[in-house]
Amino acid sequence: MSIHQNLLGGPAPTHLPDEPGRAAIAAGTPAVEVAAAHPTSSLAWAVLADEAFAAGSTVESYAYARTGYHRGLDALRRAGWKGHGPVPWEHEPNRGFLRALHALARAAEAIGEKEEYERCTTFLRDSSPTAADTLSA
Repeated sequence: MSIHQNLLGGPAPTHLPDEPGRAAIAAGTPAVEVAAAHPTSSLAWAVLADEAFAAGSTVESYAYARTGYHRGLDALRRAGWKGHGPVPWEHEPNRGFLRALHALARAAEAIGEKEEYERCTTFLRDSSPTAADTLSA
């Protein structure tokens, strides 16, 4: 028996490959430069969403977060994700998508998109309870 076998019968966790912008963000390259150079980087868009939200630019934060979220969905599907199942926070390359999802929920709530806020919050918790707890702290 494999140590990674899911005994509950649900889908296996999805582990995204490393995204090209992650090292640049970690090195301090501005997120706007990383997003321009690596537009598929969910992390770059999530950082832009966080920066915009902190600056009070809620609509811009929403737009950045939505871009990062959709780029992350594309990456998840390429990695074999079938629309549900764990996307563990503990796997560092997953964090860009999870941060974008959290940022989308936060911005949706701020602009009064209650249904989207609830959907994204549930999606985040279902994907990674650790991410939901970490990002909401």
